[in-house]
Amino acid sequence: MTIYELGETAVVGAIIRNLDIEFEDCAVIDITDAEYLVATTDMFHRTTDFPEEMSAWQIGWMSAAGTLSDIAAMGAHPCGLLVSTGLPDLPQAFVESIIEGLSDCARKCGTAIIGGDTDSHQELTITGTALGRVRKDRILRRRGAQIGDLVCVTGYLGTAGAGMRALELGLAADDPVAVKTLFEPTPRIAEGIRLAESKAVTSMMDNSDGLSESLYQLAEVNGCGFTIHADSLPVLPVLDTGKDLELVLYAGGDFELLFTVAPERLVDARDACELTVIGAVQVGGITLDGTREIERKGYRSL
Repeated sequence: MTIYELGETAVVGAIIRNLDIEFEDCAVIDITDAEYLVATTDMFHRTTDFPEEMSAWQIGWMSAAGTLSDIAAMGAHPCGLLVSTGLPDLPQAFVESIIEGLSDCARKCGTAIIGGDTDSHQELTITGTALGRVRKDRILRRRGAQIGDLVCVTGYLGTAGAGMRALELGLAADDPVAVKTLFEPTPRIAEGIRLAESKAVTSMMDNSDGLSESLYQLAEVNGCGFTIHADSLPVLPVLDTGKDLELVLYAGGDFELLFTVAPERLVDARDACELTVIGAVQVGGITLDGTREIERKGYRSL
């Protein structure tokens, strides 16, 4: 099989097995007795990640947001963003606006661009590398979910997918909130930090590839399953979990946090941030309302 036939998750899984490392949103580096440095990198391309309708500023913002979302998933404080750009022959003002978008998103998340590289390329390509710091007793990992834990998410699901659907149908003006969510996602940095401080969370990751794919990844790491309640899935009024369930379960791009909480600590988690309980950890299988199996699929960059 080719890597395109395998897909990103299978390719990454093979790499991780060969390197014998944990499957996390970030690499975890032991730097002091009290703290870890976490590091992540993400690559974005014009043809696969940036719809033509996006402005240069939004291209920059999305690139930073997608990278910093992994820092949020570890409960870490961001402490710098390195950006490398591969540039075709673009107007100078367009490139400057991309950098402004990158910088504005980093600043919104309490950090800044601290370096990078620029080179010529046939296709606009942006690679972000984010660094963060987190106390060792507060780091949040994918591993740790226990049978009976509650499954929770921040924000709404399927919104970015609704934005992409609106673009494909030429109806962007009819659904501006969804399109803005798609173009200008907000990394849940503050929520991740507060959840880490609450010590109520047993496992966490971001769901940028879609709820289904994220659940399967958590299940593999924890050797468990999940039951998800359809009527609990949080959606904006523009969506309906009945007719739009495919978007809610499988569309990527929301950059929300998906996490598990011990039932007796739910109050502490709610005090940390707004969340929605969407299900529970079970022995095996990933099901909707305990009956329908949730298919494994989601956003693919390969």
